Amino acid sequence: MNLAKKIIIGVGIYLVFLVALLPASVVVKLAPIPNGVSLSGVSGSIWSGNIESVTVQNRQLEQVQWQLSPWSLVLGQAKLDLVIGNRGSAVNGKGLVTLSMSGVDAKGLRFESPSSFLLGNNRLPFRTKVDGDISLFIDTLEQGIPWCEQLNGKLFVNRASVKNQFGDYPLGDIELGLSCVDGNVKVKSDETMNQLGFTGTVTLQAEKVVQVSAKIKETASQPEDLKKALAFLGKKDSQGYYPISYQGRVPGL
Repeated sequence: MNLAKKIIIGVGIYLVFLVALLPASVVVKLAPIPNGVSLSGVSGSIWSGNIESVTVQNRQLEQVQWQLSPWSLVLGQAKLDLVIGNRGSAVNGKGLVTLSMSGVDAKGLRFESPSSFLLGNNRLPFRTKVDGDISLFIDTLEQGIPWCEQLNGKLFVNRASVKNQFGDYPLGDIELGLSCVDGNVKVKSDETMNQLGFTGTVTLQAEKVVQVSAKIKETASQPEDLKKALAFLGKKDSQGYYPISYQGRVPGL
């Protein structure tokens, strides 16, 4: 083997080890970080690393860990095995997330947080305050136009309560089914999935437009303030359901 080949092989091996051991902190310093996002305590390598704190628009995630599959890069993808916090953390989650030119895919995704984390500093109409915990489980998510190509999952709102100038509404536990219909995100619930006598769907469409098509009837488990407010929804039908219909842009989105 002549000297030139030895040099080429040596440089190639050096570059492989350089990439394999490249510190995540160096990548973060070189990468363009979006406005409103800050990172602190970055350690490990690009293949296996940890970030002590990630702040996104005043929402903080702690102990974000990842494992990056080198083989996925050959296919033009970044396949990340993500872990956020632990089961004892207020905000925690895990899942397999794949980033590619076509968008974001996710499998086996779990995310849990208090409602205050999702709402952030947003002010809700009528001085509304929302309490409760959110548990999101996604079996399959594939990004599409306008929102999704595939979506199969569930959202649980635990010990939900709403309080505003009109009254106090302890809503209990609510289960919501998530799916994708014609590229839109569809959220569905019925009387077997909540204590509110609520049945219907909420669909997130293009241009951040939300469409609500649902109905609700009085039940023994409803809070008194909610029972009094039902009449403002309109005339109830022969089965005792009041209509809930709305279409417009998502407030605050």
